[in-house]
Amino acid sequence: MTTDTHRAIEAVWRIEAPRLIAGLTRLVHDVGTAEELAQDALVAALEQWPAAGVPGNPGAWLMTTAKRRAIDQIRRNETFRRKVEEVGRDLQESSPDIGALVAEDDGIGDDRLRLVFVACHPVLSTEARTALTLRLLGGLTTDEIARAFLVPEPTVAQRIVRAKKTLAQARVPFEVPQGDELAARLASVLEVVYLIFNEGYSATAGDDWMRPALCEDALRLGRILARLAPREPEVHGLVALMEIQASRAVARTGPGGEPVLLADQNRARWDHLLIRRGLAALDRAEALIDDEPGPYVLQAAIAACHARATRFADTDWSRIARLYERLARTMPSPVVELNRAVALSMAYGPETGLALLDQLTALPALRGYHLLPSVRGDFLSRLGRHAEARTEFERAASLTRNERERTLLLDRAAGCD
Repeated sequence: MTTDTHRAIEAVWRIEAPRLIAGLTRLVHDVGTAEELAQDALVAALEQWPAAGVPGNPGAWLMTTAKRRAIDQIRRNETFRRKVEEVGRDLQESSPDIGALVAEDDGIGDDRLRLVFVACHPVLSTEARTALTLRLLGGLTTDEIARAFLVPEPTVAQRIVRAKKTLAQARVPFEVPQGDELAARLASVLEVVYLIFNEGYSATAGDDWMRPALCEDALRLGRILARLAPREPEVHGLVALMEIQASRAVARTGPGGEPVLLADQNRARWDHLLIRRGLAALDRAEALIDDEPGPYVLQAAIAACHARATRFADTDWSRIARLYERLARTMPSPVVELNRAVALSMAYGPETGLALLDQLTALPALRGYHLLPSVRGDFLSRLGRHAEARTEFERAASLTRNERERTLLLDRAAGCD
């Protein structure tokens, strides 16, 4: 029973932590303190829920508990009276209505979006902005963020700690910026939303192949950004990419939660409403482009190639390979090159893909990246070099932290016998 309760607490925390931290940041004006208060509420849940049971509204329970601790902290502060005036008399009430914490409305109406812009403030480096927001908004661990960035975990941990201190010292206001400042921070915000969606779409660790709640959060934030910056093609490009990718979610897992690869998916199960929304967003993005498309518009165009193919065999791999070539010029990255190798192999044969792949094996950024041996195993298998393919699949299985993916890779290795 206790184990079931702990699982329930973990699930609730994954969903509610971003809302909790965002709401508390509005209250205490410090992201580090807000995260500490949220963690205190989690500890209280771990202590009380196994005996008392999970409350009917666990998110409100966590917020109320954290809010009480915030009040205690403010009371210990010399400026208690000023703080009470700022956050309103609702602090004196025990109501679980977390909406009461929102004292003013700047036209956005979403504390988590405000928190994204706070975490993406120019006083932080790009790497620190993204890591901090993934931690606060995505609920990702430092290990998961490190794998998303392909950097060591201690590096990410140091970035997050320094970022919190820097924001506190700079007294960054809890608000969405306007005008030129909005444009300056938008690229970092888009990167964060993109990485949150990717973590939900293909979880780096754990027992689940996907984490749909993260995809939903990223999609919702992206749609709000599209309303906030309607003339920015990259905003619409990112929304298009997420809509189209999310359309495949149901078809990406089997009855037992096991991964289903793109070639094997039942395309009748794809969400065609999301596809239409995504293609419409891509049209809006392309209509706004003056010069060359940005990386999100290009990735959305790649996703659209898959969405428009009624069968896997109908996929226009030559166009996808050309789009990846343009993406590699716009956003040079070993992972982009890895994806380009896949497209080349599908368009022109596995030998072509393998030639590019072999150039990537020495890159430090891909050392320990499980998809490199996984893709290489696929190419070798298609070339009939089954013993080598098995070795690559087994190596990929040893590198992934996702249990579902490990099982899939070991099955593919066994299939090489």
